[in-house]
Amino acid sequence: MKIKQYLYVLTVGLVVLLPLSCQKGFLDQKDTSFGTEQAYFDKPEDGIALVNGIYDTYQNADLLKKSLWYYANFQTHDFFNWGNDRFYNTYAIPATFGAIQVFWQRAYIGIARANSALPIIAKMKDRGVLTEALANRLTGEIYFLRGMTYYYLAASFGGVPLELTTGANDGLRPRSSQDEVFAQVESDLQQAVNLLPWREGYEASDLGRATKAAALGYLGGAQMWLKKYSEALATFNQIEGKSSLLPNFIDVHEYDKENNAESLFEVQFIVAGTQSWGGSNEVAWIGSFGMPEEVSNFGYDYANKGLYDGFQAGDLRKVATVIGPGDENPSPGIKGRGGIKSYPLVIAGFASTDAATKAKYTGTDGKIINTCGTVARPWVGSDATQLRSGYYNEKMWRDPTLNGNSGDGTIFGAQNQILLRYAEVLLSKAECQIRTGDVSGGLATMKRVRDRAFGGSAPATFISEGKVVTDPLKMVYHEYRHELSGEYSTFYNLRRAGVATSFIQEVYNVTIPTGRELYPIPQYEIGLNPNLTQNPGY
Repeated sequence: MKIKQYLYVLTVGLVVLLPLSCQKGFLDQKDTSFGTEQAYFDKPEDGIALVNGIYDTYQNADLLKKSLWYYANFQTHDFFNWGNDRFYNTYAIPATFGAIQVFWQRAYIGIARANSALPIIAKMKDRGVLTEALANRLTGEIYFLRGMTYYYLAASFGGVPLELTTGANDGLRPRSSQDEVFAQVESDLQQAVNLLPWREGYEASDLGRATKAAALGYLGGAQMWLKKYSEALATFNQIEGKSSLLPNFIDVHEYDKENNAESLFEVQFIVAGTQSWGGSNEVAWIGSFGMPEEVSNFGYDYANKGLYDGFQAGDLRKVATVIGPGDENPSPGIKGRGGIKSYPLVIAGFASTDAATKAKYTGTDGKIINTCGTVARPWVGSDATQLRSGYYNEKMWRDPTLNGNSGDGTIFGAQNQILLRYAEVLLSKAECQIRTGDVSGGLATMKRVRDRAFGGSAPATFISEGKVVTDPLKMVYHEYRHELSGEYSTFYNLRRAGVATSFIQEVYNVTIPTGRELYPIPQYEIGLNPNLTQNPGY
């Protein structure tokens, strides 16, 4: 019988590994591959490095982009895949898909690191190596990261094995139920809430670490998965006054506004040194995959025109979420570098002696194009077997240092990835208020998000997909979509609310096959663990 030793048999020396990918700020690590616990955990920075190794779980594009982002956006049909993973477009994700295997593997490595770190931090505290305050904070970070990881596992796969100790099992546990996993998430995140400081409790060098507000945000989400809406409402209320909406929606994802007041938790990235298509440039293709082929040579994910058309007139989130033929990129950072016309592929295309190529890069005024294609000649890529829509994710097209594969030496960006922000918490709070009978309160909370979306005062009439929506809960569901599409949340929120299949049917007249709201359990994992069962429908 095979045993998943790479996940669960972690010696002290393997707990803090060299980074699995690129790092930023507090995530600097050191190699402690050999030696004893006493030798390598004898000063505070050793405990800090131990916890940093758990954060590294998320610095991987197969986990972030091809697993979490694909699930949150391809499953809604607001975005499609053009590359090798087109099976998302028809909900035909194979159990052998490599990205979900990487997701599962990295998640359980992170969990194993967390399980190993808890007793080590406790011993360091007992020995006086760590002050009580630092030990409590690090322990809070560990519980947060383990809880958040189980959150995404359960939200994506349903029930998964619960591994909560180190050295006590061989990784062959059966799946716990989805509710059992979220109950554990609730427990871990409550521990994190009790131990973590607010953002202002950190030094500037620690910006990006888990905070009490981040733990409360995920805790409230876990309670909603468990349908504990009153408890979730009380949890979300604790964040009030500790986070705030940015005045302008366009700024939320701007490259120079990372870790802003609205962001509760984001994965930290940086580019350092010479990079190639290896594990250290994960963030480069997270962004490049969402940019048009005409700009980056990629364009592997593209938007459904239905998303573009579904916004209510006057909603400023539209052009800050998805842009298409004739639209300039509204990002202040992209405009600052000269706009779309500044990209090397655009410049070279406009200068081409090939008439068809030059036409693609010529604007309606006859000059070099500064829009995402034109209405007459939309940017739909070069593969005639499956033309793209001409619409693309503006939220991922913000890094002015990222040119995709344009060949000018500046192809790798370093933009953080926001996993949770305050606007989502407010919409979740509104859902809880409505579900517990406070409809007027829920609508008032939702209005805070919508007022920002409309530049100060949202219309009294709620319109989505060109239709008036009057049901308060349906308003929230449509707001999840218009506020969060192109990020890491939309389908998760719809599934949590129990309306994913009906909502996609209503918006796009597309039926999700029975059982396909969930990911399949990776076939490789079933081969390693005979106690795992596959999700129905696969």
